[in-house]
Amino acid sequence: MTRDQFFRYALPLLLLALFIGFKSYMSKPDADAAHVRTLLQQGATLVDVRSPGEFASGHLDGAINIPVDQISARAREIPEGKPVVLYCRSGARSSAAASALRNAGRSNVVNAGAMSNLQ
Repeated sequence: MTRDQFFRYALPLLLLALFIGFKSYMSKPDADAAHVRTLLQQGATLVDVRSPGEFASGHLDGAINIPVDQISARAREIPEGKPVVLYCRSGARSSAAASALRNAGRSNVVNAGAMSNLQ
């Protein structure tokens, strides 16, 4: 394989594989469904970080909707002193939201991943 062929064909495929692997790793839930259900039964706050339209089309009972792009600005709407469970469609946005809340000083935050994991 020549250098030009590498940059034309192999490098883009390698970068795509790395991106897919990183996205898969980052969207991995923090806890299994059984643990999340236990947290919810004990009074954890359930937050759907999808868009308002996605939330309106269906969400888990008891969830509040704070889109991921608003999570830092609206963090005060999430009660303190109890666990926070976040979910979205695939787990990527809930992972980002969990990181944002942790960076804002919240410690008891759980990324539950995809909504389908909890149904």
